[in-house]
Amino acid sequence: SAVSLAKVITAVPVCSFLGPPRIADKVIHRQSVRLGRTIKLLCPVEGDPPPLTMWMKDGRTIHSGWTRFRILQQGLKIKEVESEDAGTYICKATNGFGSTNVNYTLIVIDDASSGKDSQVPEGSNGEYEDHSGKQWARPRFTQPAKMRRRVIARPVGSSIRLKCVASGNPRPDITWLKDNKPLTPQEIGENKKKKWTLNLKNLKPEDSGKYTCRVFNKVGEINATYKVEVIQRTRSKPILTGTHPVNTTVDYGGTTSFQCKVRSDVKPVIQWLKRVEYGTESKYNSTIDVGGQKFVVLPTGEVWSRPDGSYLNKLMITRAREEDAGMYICLGANTMGYSFRSAFLTVLP
Repeated sequence: SAVSLAKVITAVPVCSFLGPPRIADKVIHRQSVRLGRTIKLLCPVEGDPPPLTMWMKDGRTIHSGWTRFRILQQGLKIKEVESEDAGTYICKATNGFGSTNVNYTLIVIDDASSGKDSQVPEGSNGEYEDHSGKQWARPRFTQPAKMRRRVIARPVGSSIRLKCVASGNPRPDITWLKDNKPLTPQEIGENKKKKWTLNLKNLKPEDSGKYTCRVFNKVGEINATYKVEVIQRTRSKPILTGTHPVNTTVDYGGTTSFQCKVRSDVKPVIQWLKRVEYGTESKYNSTIDVGGQKFVVLPTGEVWSRPDGSYLNKLMITRAREEDAGMYICLGANTMGYSFRSAFLTVLP
């Protein structure tokens, strides 16, 4: 079948020789990026037939559930880089003749730990030299864009990350408070790398409140407060949120995907179905009826849980053929019932 859900894959441009994929351009294998910035790792491979590419980090396949990671035709884009993004990345390109790998080592530079911020002249903005010639800097938040949403509502059972990443010299300390009372190390999940982010998982109504981070060193102090509201949900059938799946067009032999976002109190079953065209029922071992029409059940990949309490699933269609065209349905079901939404795939000759 032309439908494959096993990997997040993209087609790369065709070139003029038959054989295994080859690296078409010079690769700088050691890459570095500052904390909070964006980086793109390129995968300059070509081959005939055109190879399919997949990306791995430290041996784990990168997929659509990795929300800050985007697999593009040219490579891998990582947004709002975090310390734990450092590691070994491999782009594996495969066609019928073999495969080749493009390897990267990614280094994440944390200004807060290296003290580099103290080199940035800030004038009267909290920086000065003492009698020994040492340069000090009061704390400052290094990722203010991630801190704009200060009032956050989330459903029971979902998770949330509150960020207060900061730099300064000497390196600042941070304490977290809830409703002006310090949180215990157990509540924070005290871990040197993670202390700049407060992870609240499996939210309960009593987790509602005001969360404040206090960041301080001997030069000064800053703070930020988030208001978190945990909403009690009533048990109900799943709801398909957003606009997906949407009508899609793909060239013959090309790659495309449908995606489906489902909100549900409990982890739903997400299933993809394709409508059986009239007169072709005998081609299939089994079909099911939905709304008076016959559908065949497609192999379905993993369902990914998102921090906002919704669930995501993606249907990949690779090497599209004429028979892949037609109506597709995303069906979300739990013990309370089911919801579905349809979209059409057009395959251009």
